[in-house]
Parts: sequence; structure tokens; C-alpha cells
Amino acid sequence: MYCVGDIVIYGTQGICKVDAIGPLPMSFADKKRQYYTLRPYYSPEMVIYAPMDNQAIVMRSPLTREQAEDLIAQIPSIETAWIVNEKEREVQYRQALHTCNCRELVKIIKTLYNRKAARAQRGKRGTAVDERYFRMAEEQLYGELAYVLGMEKSAMPEYIAWCIQEEA
Repeated sequence: MYCVGDIVIYGTQGICKVDAIGPLPMSFADKKRQYYTLRPYYSPEMVIYAPMDNQAIVMRSPLTREQAEDLIAQIPSIETAWIVNEKEREVQYRQALHTCNCRELVKIIKTLYNRKAARAQRGKRGTAVDERYFRMAEEQLYGELAYVLGMEKSAMPEYIAWCIQEEA
């Protein structure tokens, strides 16, 4: 259970602040059901009402600074997932995004980066589906890492590349 003021990861929305806990302030809402009122860190104008008993969407505490730094150090050794079937690949990407597991997000990013590079070598462009999932995985991963490390989200790709180079 989280408290007002806590920072959480909520599904694909990423970093959110718990603004309130209680029944929904709408007249049509079930007054017996409890909700977290969440504000996405990177879209504070948005409000999310998340049922406290919801098991469908992952809600967890963000990584610690140590966990984030450890994850970045492990990026070179995280395996990619090469799936030939287009539909199966999209299902795998969608499932990985919904787990809110940072290692799975890294796997998506690495896989799609390599896939795009391989297609470019053959003179082909990346697919729209690949690009969409690549951006979603980056948004989710970089948002959490940036928050935890006290950095701008836009600085994360360069910071990760620098950290990986330093480790090598």
C-alpha cells in the first residue's frame, strides 16, 4: 500500500505521484471502492484514478539509485529477443511493456535497435510498429531512470552510452 506523496511506477504511464487515496469524487462512483489519485510526473496536468484493488496494471516503487546504476552497468550483457513472426513479436513487446520490468524494456530497446540497424544495412526502413514500441520502451525506461538519477529524461541515452563505455 502506498501513501499520499509517494512516487510510484504505474503501468505504461511510468513515474507518478500519489496525490490522494480514497473514493472517487464523482457522484456516479462506488463510494465503497478505494482509489489512488495519481499524477504522472512528466504530464502533471493528467490525473489517473487507479483502483487500489486492481491487479491488471502493475504498480510498484521506482528503482533505487543503486538498482538503476546496476541496471545500466548490465545493459551490455542483457540478451535481445529476436522473434521472426511479426504478430508474435508485437505481442511480446506489448507484454514486456506492461510488466514495467526495466530489464525487459532494455531487451526491447536493444532488440529493436539491432533490428533497425540490420534493416538499414539491407536498404530498408524500420517498421512503424517497431518504431512505436521502441519509443514507448525508451519513454518508460528513460523516464524512470532519469527520475531516480535526478537527470533530464532527454539526457539518458547519452548518459547510458557514457556509462557503458566507461565500464568497457
